[in-house]
Amino acid sequence: MNTYTDTIQYLYQRLPMFTRVGPAAYKTGLGNILELCEHLGSPQNKYKTIHVAGTNGKGSTSNMLAAILQTAGYKTGLYTSPHLKDFRERIRINGAMISEQNVVSFVCEHRPYIEKLEASFFEVTTALAFAHFAEQHVDVAVIETGLGGRLDSTNIISPDLSIITNISWDHADLLGDTLEKIATEKAGIIKPQTPILITEHQRETDPIFIQKAKSEDSPIFFANDTYQAIEYKQKNHVASFTYMHHPEVVCIESDLTGHYQLKNIAGVLLACDVLKEYGYIINDEDLFKALRNVKTITGFKGRWDVLQKAPLVIADIAHNAAGLKETLEQLEQLNAQLHFVIGFVKDKDLTKVLKLFPKQAKYYFCKPEIARGLDIETLMQKANEHQLIGTAYESVTTAYTAAIKNAAVDDIIYVGGSTFVVAEVI
Repeated sequence: MNTYTDTIQYLYQRLPMFTRVGPAAYKTGLGNILELCEHLGSPQNKYKTIHVAGTNGKGSTSNMLAAILQTAGYKTGLYTSPHLKDFRERIRINGAMISEQNVVSFVCEHRPYIEKLEASFFEVTTALAFAHFAEQHVDVAVIETGLGGRLDSTNIISPDLSIITNISWDHADLLGDTLEKIATEKAGIIKPQTPILITEHQRETDPIFIQKAKSEDSPIFFANDTYQAIEYKQKNHVASFTYMHHPEVVCIESDLTGHYQLKNIAGVLLACDVLKEYGYIINDEDLFKALRNVKTITGFKGRWDVLQKAPLVIADIAHNAAGLKETLEQLEQLNAQLHFVIGFVKDKDLTKVLKLFPKQAKYYFCKPEIARGLDIETLMQKANEHQLIGTAYESVTTAYTAAIKNAAVDDIIYVGGSTFVVAEVI
């Protein structure tokens, strides 16, 4: 196993992987990751960290914070998941992906221990990220959880700040069948005497976070108590976000143009305020510059990505009911004929999701090219039950090609439903 291709095949095929097999790959407990990191010399303790959890918004929040910290002069690690095209997207330092050779060397050196532990794909990837950041002497790393929080492999760090972005329905089979249960799992990242920032108030989940913070003697902040959203505008694929920050008005421009970023940016602004209170040096000029250039700085993709114009093609990895609701509302405000290239994974609750899609749009149904991909016949049947009419295609590529061919120059094509559909188009 001397090549990058062989190494990646080993990671994908040999180790239990959520992307490939779904919930069967999810391991509860932190025993494996603790043993693996102890074997590596506990690299996660050798630099500062910021921990980000949530159902929606945690990827955007993580990338924005990493862009800001890097622009402010910190050597910044960024660990996120899943990737779109290349495994190495998950592990970056100052925007640069981990090298192929570093991935190969890590897996070759530690393979016997990995197999002895029967570690999962995510456990190994997390350990690799922690080790890489330590070897490269980062100043700080922004660490995004995979699933949940309490039992997530990333939850062995001692962060300077914990952030929970949003709680909504996703992975209920693993995290709980109520918002309160899901929030309890996410609240597991709240550490003793460590500030915790909640991006938005939610009636069902606020008491859980407040009680957990109290029990850990941790100061708790709610972003929309401090930054109240006033206005959102978009022009030429740059968005302007305006907030009331008493007694001032704060105007932010960003290349992340989804309307849903209003909440995420409020969280990031308050996160910077809190970090500055704890000794981080972040000036306004660096903050504003970073938010205008997040995609360039970190390589972030898949959130309201404009792939082409005339017809306008937008790709977004929103895949649960809460995320799709906000994305679809923004789409319908554009007042154009909509074409949807969509596919899903088998374990998605389609009843909650499909009822959100507009009935007057044109649909191009497809199956993402992974084992967990939902077969087209099932998708067509479920879509028809919700009066969503369209054509089935044998692949994402053929569906996308058909949409491009059929759409008029003033129409809009939306690619989504699953991270894996977006990945194939991007």
